[in-house]
Amino acid sequence: MATTTWTKGAMIGLLAGLAATIAIDVLTMAVLPLTGAPGTGGFILIGDTAAAFFAGIGVHLAGGVPLGLFFHYIIGIALGGLFGGVVSRAAALRTASRLKMAGLGVLYTELISIPIVILPPIILKMAKPDIIQWLGFCVVMHGIFGVVLGLVVSYGLRAPVRARPAAARPVR
Repeated sequence: MATTTWTKGAMIGLLAGLAATIAIDVLTMAVLPLTGAPGTGGFILIGDTAAAFFAGIGVHLAGGVPLGLFFHYIIGIALGGLFGGVVSRAAALRTASRLKMAGLGVLYTELISIPIVILPPIILKMAKPDIIQWLGFCVVMHGIFGVVLGLVVSYGLRAPVRARPAAARPVR
């Protein structure tokens, strides 16, 4: 039996992070207009938060959609790589069912995203109703991210199924 290395797991995780980020971005851009917000509203918020953060340390960047897209994808892909690498090191996780991996992906994503998700309300000094809406939306979207992340990593870490040779038939 071949062993799964951290590098292979991280590579699978990077791809899973990309897939999960694309999935939630498509959903976000479809759902936000239904609430009256622009489809790119999440990227604007992320970009403006990043710009304000960097301005606080003396680096001035333009916020908005481009910066938001950049950071959303960098963070999503990096967190996916970390998840894949860590999961690949534990045989019990590597061989867990797809349902368990999806659950683990959700738990991982929700926990690791807390410090990131609380930054916009703090940095941008959001109003309380906006904070509640932002946090609720993030919990749902990051839950979906976690499901996709867990399923893709689970699929990628599975050992390839080998075809069994046909049973020898008696000659008549």
